[in-house]
Amino acid sequence: MDETLSAAALAGGMAWASGLRLYMTLFMAGTLGRLGWLELPSSLQVLESPWVLGVAGVLLVVEFLADKIPGVDSAWDAIQTFIRIPAGAVLSVAALGHIDPAWTVVAGLLGGTLAASAHFTKAGSRALINTSPEPFSNWAASFSEEAVVATGLWAAFFYPWLWFVLLLLFLLLALWLMPKLWRGMRWLFRKFST
Repeated sequence: MDETLSAAALAGGMAWASGLRLYMTLFMAGTLGRLGWLELPSSLQVLESPWVLGVAGVLLVVEFLADKIPGVDSAWDAIQTFIRIPAGAVLSVAALGHIDPAWTVVAGLLGGTLAASAHFTKAGSRALINTSPEPFSNWAASFSEEAVVATGLWAAFFYPWLWFVLLLLFLLLALWLMPKLWRGMRWLFRKFST
């Protein structure tokens, strides 16, 4: 039971975190695995490769910088929509290893959904924050997201029960925020279409 809970937390945590910061997720998991602090399943041990760590590290730096510039961050998020969500599904499946094909499909669907919920909550919030003329709110949001991802992954890797509590809190926040983001995005589109 404990192994199942840990595998589910790893799958969910990596999928969710990839929706916010894919390259940070890959780099953290790979680095912790390479240092021997995290036992990755065999299907994720490729993240420990120096080549994978190198590419993920470079993309992490690019994403870190792009995310601090208002407007560029929203363009980056738009492009990442087509990368983060499928990656979340793949990471979720890989974290569970070799399982029944039906559960593989379920893991992919849930992983993609978690990645999408995190991604669209982030992208919508950041698009609205970008309407503010000063850059400080953007920087605060960006650094906060990085702290949330690091904390979420730490919980998913080492404290599965805490991860599920944090996930529940995130989902409640996302449900509360989505109607507000939708209204804000409609206002933004009306503003720019007139």
